Amino acid sequence: MTLTEDRSAPEAEQTATAQSAARHAMIVSQLRTSGVSEPWVLSAMARIPREDFVPETMRQAAYIDRAIPLGNGRMLAAPVVHGLMLAEAAPTPADKALLVGDGEGYLAALLRPLVGALDAVDPAAASGPVDDGGYSLIVIDGAVEALPDALCARLAEGGRIVTGLVLRGVTRLATGCKTVGAVSLLPLAELGIPALPEFAAPKRWSF
Repeated sequence: MTLTEDRSAPEAEQTATAQSAARHAMIVSQLRTSGVSEPWVLSAMARIPREDFVPETMRQAAYIDRAIPLGNGRMLAAPVVHGLMLAEAAPTPADKALLVGDGEGYLAALLRPLVGALDAVDPAAASGPVDDGGYSLIVIDGAVEALPDALCARLAEGGRIVTGLVLRGVTRLATGCKTVGAVSLLPLAELGIPALPEFAAPKRWSF
């Protein structure tokens, strides 16, 4: 065994220990203090390593309490955002869920073990023609100004939706339910949620 290999093993162990400690600190000092207390949410977020879903250069910052740039204009929301989204979504094994976001990303990894089935669609394609539907739960990984009709059409009657919502330049967590074919959103807590440009409201002309 080379000297390099001798050094790398302890370094890897130290890094893993540090990341585990950071994950525990996230739960104690970020999630719990922000009202995220559901044991199943805390367990899910303690189990999934956030550092595996950020660029290599950002791994040491994976547990900071703010959004992390992922490249190509995408962001990983702060831990409390995903914790509150999960709590509001209350996913169950009976759910057929749709994630608007990265199907291989952090929120997908959190959701997948909690639902019966999980599909994902890129935000850029969420407004396209509907070729599937009947989802009992839709989670949007980001904040929107407007929900496209095509996305609402994917939600089953009585199905629920959890998203970020941009209201007058401020982002809030929001939930909704499909009733008589329509989806209305109820804004909840003000929260720093990365906005998705694909869901910007149409520009209005002013004179």
